[in-house]
Amino acid sequence: MPRLIELVGAEARWADDAFVHVADEDVTPETGDVIVSLARFQAEGEDLLASNSRRVGVRIESDQEVEVLAYDLPRIAVVALAFPKYRDGRAYTSARLLRERFKYEGQIRAVGDVLQEQAGFMVRCGFDAFEPADGATPEAWTKAASRFRHVYQRAADDRQVAFEERGN
Repeated sequence: MPRLIELVGAEARWADDAFVHVADEDVTPETGDVIVSLARFQAEGEDLLASNSRRVGVRIESDQEVEVLAYDLPRIAVVALAFPKYRDGRAYTSARLLRERFKYEGQIRAVGDVLQEQAGFMVRCGFDAFEPADGATPEAWTKAASRFRHVYQRAADDRQVAFEERGN
């Protein structure tokens, strides 16, 4: 079973990945948890979600809008946000929209060109699972995610900002 890094509280740890990424041209397995593309979800989503024997995830590419999932979010277990290149930041916005506007409580997973140097920013935006492309360990991920003690902007992680800390 493939593994990914999950964030539990402030601690990152290895986790077995029960989800299978199913490409558009592949046949959907009869059983088991799956992550499908947005296009496939839009075509087959009702049938996939109707099955009580599986959880369903949706992969959103950086040029796609998460708003199209708003109606189905309560039934989706994972939203996998793709980073085609580490410097493409559109998935950060998608993660914040999911957490703050849509109050999504499921797993938001970073996939693609995901590097541990991005950990702090990803956590602040609402990501809680990662498929690192750089071979990072959970220990390194924990350290990178908590590298900065002070933050200067509000975000999905609800950390207290620096000017509020000074006032206390």
